[in-house]
Amino acid sequence: MQSINLRRLEYFMAVAEELHFGRAAERLSMAQPPLSRQIIQLEAELEVALFDRGRGQTVLTQAGEALQKRAREMLAAMDDAVLEVRRIDQGAKGRLRVAFVGSATHGILPGLIQAFRASYPDVNLSLWSMNNAQQYLALIRKDVDIAIARPKIDDPEIVSIPIQEEPLSLASAESNNFTAGEPVLLTDLKELPFVLYPEQPRPSFADQVLSLCRGAGFEPRSRVFCMDYQTAISLVSVGEGVSIVPQSVGLTGHKGVQFSPIASPDAKTGLSVNYRRDNREKHLVRFAEIARKLARSSS
Repeated sequence: MQSINLRRLEYFMAVAEELHFGRAAERLSMAQPPLSRQIIQLEAELEVALFDRGRGQTVLTQAGEALQKRAREMLAAMDDAVLEVRRIDQGAKGRLRVAFVGSATHGILPGLIQAFRASYPDVNLSLWSMNNAQQYLALIRKDVDIAIARPKIDDPEIVSIPIQEEPLSLASAESNNFTAGEPVLLTDLKELPFVLYPEQPRPSFADQVLSLCRGAGFEPRSRVFCMDYQTAISLVSVGEGVSIVPQSVGLTGHKGVQFSPIASPDAKTGLSVNYRRDNREKHLVRFAEIARKLARSSS
């Protein structure tokens, strides 16, 4: 396949548009003889005459007219390619794959996504709901760029940036004896069945809840495990037990479920932005910067 030197193609376009070697050489800031040699070499490579140089004027041949049309498209495409790769390198374009724990949708996540899209509308965002263990594997395998975890992913190769801390709340059925909005002691829950999530893999948020119970001097006697907070809330609503969830989960309201703060300074959880230490993509850095700003403004 015949290849064409791009610089030589630019020389050709200058002559094709000026139809005068002297003016084209001046436009290219070069002498006329080297320009003429470049065009002759291009014609030799293509084995066609591109210009008719007779009778004191320079005109394009039919082959030259065809090349001019194609060359304009090729050079424009190359300019677009250069611009695109520079925008990707600057973090203004490209793709960003974000994994998040489901409960983050009630907290800072919607505002974070909205702020990033407003600042970098040309970056293609892909979003997946995953638990912490799934997020960790996805980061290691490079299937995602960022993981929004609760509370964080512990690994020396992972950068973890705290972006939100919030209290934990008790989710209970409206038929229970608790009063919505009234603080509840953990010890008040020791006789009740607990709905915990996720069931697998462990350790997980469920273990954080169990640790709180142990700190209050008891182990839940009855435990119902499920995969996510949505299922936990549904089970609470039909009387299967109580569940401890991030406070933000209760802010949107759930039919048949009421939420009460837990009277313990240790009853809190957080969200973090996590990414591989060796991932230095600019749009990832921009996302982390916006997350930090939102975290500072909401604290």
